[in-house]
This record gives sequence, C-alpha cells and structure tokens, in this order.
Amino acid sequence: MSGGEQAMVSIGRGLMSAPQLLLIDEPSLGLSPLLVKENFNIIRRINEQGITVFLVEQNVHQTLAIAHFGYVLSQGRVVASGSAQELSRDAAVHQAYFG
Repeated sequence: MSGGEQAMVSIGRGLMSAPQLLLIDEPSLGLSPLLVKENFNIIRRINEQGITVFLVEQNVHQTLAIAHFGYVLSQGRVVASGSAQELSRDAAVHQAYFG
C-alpha cells in the first residue's frame, strides 16, 4: 500500500471501535500535498461527527486550519497554547513555524 493508503487504513482502524476520542499521529508524514489535503478533510469530518480528535502534527498550516485548540511543544515542553486563532496570531509561534 502507498503511504496515503496506509494512513487511511490506520484512521479507519481507529474508527472501528466507535471511539469518543481518536489520537492521530502525523497524518501528513511523507504524503503528497493532495493526500495531505484529503486526510485533513477526513479528520475534519470525523470531528464534525462528534468524535474528539487529538492530532499530533508538524504541518502547522493544515493543523490550525481545522483545530479548535492547540498546544505548541518545543523540546518536550509546552511553550504556547490557545485557540487556533490565538496561536495563528501569536508572534513567537508565527515566527517559529510560519517563517
């Protein structure tokens, strides 16, 4: 299976037990931009169905576009937290992750 197919299967396996909380680790890792967009659309739909999604991801742009709340870690420590909008406007977060 391709990386995208593997990512979809792992999300599907997680949903099989009808969870209230779904932890997804790096759903964009190694995927083409098209598959990243598709994965994030699926994650958004999962959340819209009432399942809490705990997303661990380095793709800040995509993540903040679908997140309600976030934590920013640096060297294992929380250095910022807040709503997606607050984090997008935070100067330190913006400089470190948006270039």
